[in-house]
Amino acid sequence: MAAGLGSRFGGVKQLAIVGPAGEAILDYSIKDAAAAGFGPTVLIVRTDIEDDVRAHLAEVHGSAAEMRFVRQDELGPPRAKPWGTLHAILSAAEALDRPFAVINADDYYGAGSFRQAALDLSSSAPGRATNIAFNLGNTVPPAGSVTRGICSVVDGRLVDIVETDQCERRADGTLWAGGRHVPEATPASMNMWTFHHSVLDDFAERWRVFLEAKADDPKAECQLPTVVAELMARHRLEVEVTSSTERWIGITNPDDLELARAAFAVRS
Repeated sequence: MAAGLGSRFGGVKQLAIVGPAGEAILDYSIKDAAAAGFGPTVLIVRTDIEDDVRAHLAEVHGSAAEMRFVRQDELGPPRAKPWGTLHAILSAAEALDRPFAVINADDYYGAGSFRQAALDLSSSAPGRATNIAFNLGNTVPPAGSVTRGICSVVDGRLVDIVETDQCERRADGTLWAGGRHVPEATPASMNMWTFHHSVLDDFAERWRVFLEAKADDPKAECQLPTVVAELMARHRLEVEVTSSTERWIGITNPDDLELARAAFAVRS
């Protein structure tokens, strides 16, 4: 998913250069996914940035990677702000004719995460999905606090995702979330999912319900975790939580860019 506005970052963060050879985060993700055995990459973009994304990917990958582009702003009522992550997936529905994984273009998940996602997809079935969760301690910056989706898990199944603020590393090295001390391995969702393609029918139905209620709200977003929770509550979807021990790297604010560059310099 690469159609976000990057309002807090102040630019097209999907193409922010983090690697020594001019790579953006999505370039590492594309290469890691291919190495894990994934097929085509579907890029969900906005019309106004499509040419720039195409040019960047052509320069970095050449013709080595099979890619398809879809425009999120071509689905649903037009407006300046994208309609959210569930809407983004639906905009790509025609390209999703097989079990698929979903990631954010500006988050780096690590090669091991893609191997786990490929393993999860090998047993994909209707009514089942997976969330590849990260150890919370591997997702917080060395200074400052962030908001993370903390997962409640029972017997390997997702029960709930709670958006939790004040996730931070304190001066004594301890990890805190929402004002309480938590274990390093607390599972956190970073929006890396796998789905059977049959779920798109349920996604379309929930989008219709959302649009009926929120079409006139200029700030409303139809978000993937919210819809997943709704389908779980209706017993339409069961979500297994599998773990990644990779260290997440992402860009939200301008200050994150140098941290990301430093992390990829070490990785390289």
